[in-house]
Amino acid sequence: MLYLKTLIIVVQLLSALGVIGLVLLQHGKGADMGAAFGSGASGSLFGASGSANFLSRTTAVLATVFFCSTLALTYLGSYHAKPSAGVLGASVPAPAQVNSASAPAASAPVASAPGATAAAAASPAAAASQPGNDVPK
Repeated sequence: MLYLKTLIIVVQLLSALGVIGLVLLQHGKGADMGAAFGSGASGSLFGASGSANFLSRTTAVLATVFFCSTLALTYLGSYHAKPSAGVLGASVPAPAQVNSASAPAASAPVASAPGATAAAAASPAAAASQPGNDVPK
């Protein structure tokens, strides 16, 4: 899936650069007046009006490729895989994540303050009352 996204991004980038380049190469509407007075456009590679048709068609094709690649990236970016239904067809609930802040104090190691007795260190409730301990109440 990652290779497909990378390929589509490369196609989109190349088509965008191609559209930019082709738009900059095209002549504006005012360039036709120069051709009417013999600027030599009829002797070009594409003929008198062939270059304009070729550039505009190529621009339209690259714009279509850019549009399709944008839609494909949008679709792939919004796709989320559904969880498997399992063998019996009933969906299996996801295991609950244990938050460390809501864990009971007995499971957390207790650091006793200097001078605390061994009994206070063994009991989480007694250790919580000692100053300097960071055990949640």
